[in-house]
Amino acid sequence: MKERILKNWTFARVIYLLMGLAVITESFMSRQWFGVAFGAYFASMGIFAFGCASGTCFSGNYTVKPTEKSIQSIQDVQYEEVKSSIAKPLT
Repeated sequence: MKERILKNWTFARVIYLLMGLAVITESFMSRQWFGVAFGAYFASMGIFAFGCASGTCFSGNYTVKPTEKSIQSIQDVQYEEVKSSIAKPLT
């Protein structure tokens, strides 16, 4: 956990942390307690690197390796002719 907090800081994590702290401060000063919880959620995203702050919002950080069975060559592909069943219009 300590390594996750202290390493791999990105610009997005810093922005999430700063904006979360700004929302917490402003909400606390105006006594809007829901806003404090809302800001704490975003600040924790920056501190603990989860959600979009970790950089995995749009793409996962995992890779899927194809197995040998799923790899086919062009020669293995078979095509099937499909004929339309719609009647041609009379002219």
